[in-house]
Amino acid sequence: MSEEIENALTPAVAISGITKRFDDVVAVDNVNLTIGDGEFFAMLGPSGCGKTTTLRMIAGLEFPTEGSLKIFGEEVGTLPPNRRPVNTVFQSYALFPHMTVAENIAFGLKMRKVPKSEIGGKVKEAIRLVQLTGMEERKPNQLSGGQQQRVALARALVNQPKVLLLDEPLGALDLKLRQEMQSELKSLQREVGITFVFVTHDQEEALTMSDRIAVMHAGQLLQVGEPEEIYERPANRFVADFIGRTNLLEGTVQSSDMVCLSNGTRIPAASSFDVGTKVAVSLRPERARLHPKGGAPESNSSVDGRLEGVMYLGNALVHTVALDWMTIEVRAENRLEAEVAAVGEEVTVSWDPGAVSVVAD
Repeated sequence: MSEEIENALTPAVAISGITKRFDDVVAVDNVNLTIGDGEFFAMLGPSGCGKTTTLRMIAGLEFPTEGSLKIFGEEVGTLPPNRRPVNTVFQSYALFPHMTVAENIAFGLKMRKVPKSEIGGKVKEAIRLVQLTGMEERKPNQLSGGQQQRVALARALVNQPKVLLLDEPLGALDLKLRQEMQSELKSLQREVGITFVFVTHDQEEALTMSDRIAVMHAGQLLQVGEPEEIYERPANRFVADFIGRTNLLEGTVQSSDMVCLSNGTRIPAASSFDVGTKVAVSLRPERARLHPKGGAPESNSSVDGRLEGVMYLGNALVHTVALDWMTIEVRAENRLEAEVAAVGEEVTVSWDPGAVSVVAD
């Protein structure tokens, strides 16, 4: 096998049985994970789930209590950060306030004793990549938050790491700028072609930007997959509820393709769970449809309830419908489709049988 092919098959990051304990607290619990060369990989989960600790172990800012951590086939679990082919971008940017944009970006090159004749060209290319040409002589306090973030990115990329680690890098930006930077980050990753490992608690951010997502909770890795797979086929109740909004209709498995809901309604829903297993049927609000009571198509699954409220989101309306045993949401992007009942009226909520997924309760 040629060296080029072998390198292409070697994961950028390979984590095997990694555990991290802080005294009696298990922050990361026996995690196994591989991240491919050139992937934009997101680690997603709520605060305290272990995602940042995992990132810090890849960076060398924390060392594993147990397990193996390899970067492009080399065991690095006990190596300090400066001996790993990675760079990290933090939410705080950590720019030197007394240095210009160009000086901030050049700092790492000088620390590595890169020849002065090479530094200027490398800095210029990094500035071009992050679209800051013309701002080389500005100080950080003369830049917007988004521009400061770009400087932090350029400072990391100028060192040509094999893996770029990003710890909530857009968390300090306002919503509009954060969305703009999401698009720019993805484009930047495509251009430079290196592996990005991106930590976030923002589900939309992970779904928008990533090639694959790892969902973590309480130190454990719950599911790894492409955004569509994570959203459409969640591995369990936590993933279904954490990734976007969903309605979780509790019930019991009747057969491999039938679930009996809590109110006795039997609905088609494929699953691999044993008959009698308590489950939840995940129904995304945008997959549900609102009708006047009794007006659902016969081919659809349906439940009856009462319309309790309508929330205006600009590009959509979200209806809150009270069932006998729980409250669910129905999202309508089309306003004409949404205006089928007034608050307080009896309604029917329906969905195509293939629109739901069954998860362990």
